[in-house]
Amino acid sequence: MITESDILNARLLIVDDQEVNVTLLEELLHEAGYTGVASTTNPQEVCALHRKNSYDLILLDLQMPGMDGFQVIEALKTSDTDAYLPVLVITAQPGHKLRALQAGAKDFVSKPFDLVEVKTRIHNLLEVRLLYKKLNNYNKVLEETVRERTAELRESEARYRSLTELASDWYWEQDEHGTFTKVSGPVLEMLGIRVNPLAGNGNPPPETGWNVTEREWLQTTIAARQPFLDFIFSRVNVDGSQQKYRVSGEPMFNQECRFIGYRGIGVEITAQKYSS
Repeated sequence: MITESDILNARLLIVDDQEVNVTLLEELLHEAGYTGVASTTNPQEVCALHRKNSYDLILLDLQMPGMDGFQVIEALKTSDTDAYLPVLVITAQPGHKLRALQAGAKDFVSKPFDLVEVKTRIHNLLEVRLLYKKLNNYNKVLEETVRERTAELRESEARYRSLTELASDWYWEQDEHGTFTKVSGPVLEMLGIRVNPLAGNGNPPPETGWNVTEREWLQTTIAARQPFLDFIFSRVNVDGSQQKYRVSGEPMFNQECRFIGYRGIGVEITAQKYSS
């Protein structure tokens, strides 16, 4: 929340070519408790001053020689990186009020001044302005936090994959349609294992030798998006020898809890079986 202290410590700039008007507004603001009040009678200085000091509110007279308030507003819009234009225009011309608002000013006060109205409009505009700045800063912090967390998650995922690949004969990932998107591990190259029969559609070709019952159970489990742990999967080679694998897998979901695929690991346990 924005406190009264926040508002009274805001940075304000008074822009008016009439020194008497500047003095009147300065006294009004100081009496109200504002501490960060600056002023200029030269409208051509406004953009440079705002870039340097980032005022929370600019009280801008419209009728000035050399460069009127409308030109100042346009200059501020092109030179200010902040999307919020913190301008309160001061005018004695009723027809200028709507034009100023259309140009981008946030509010207006009329000459001659109603001091209560001036203080109220300044207070309200500053409250909105400071809330906008706080929200903008929060969004920047949030974006940075998201970038940091995303980088941490990617690093964690990379470590996870590295460890699983080291601890297993192969590592695999499937997308939401069951297509393999990542397969790694020397066992595939050494044994010539085809990945598609592991969880593909239809019956495996006879030459693959995968156990049909085991394969169907694995297909059903994956189709149900259920995890499986240490499932024994076997195949019979052309020469009659048998190989066994222990496979584990889990479904993956994104931040919106939408299913995006599977990942898992596999270890050959043929040698373990023969040595036991």
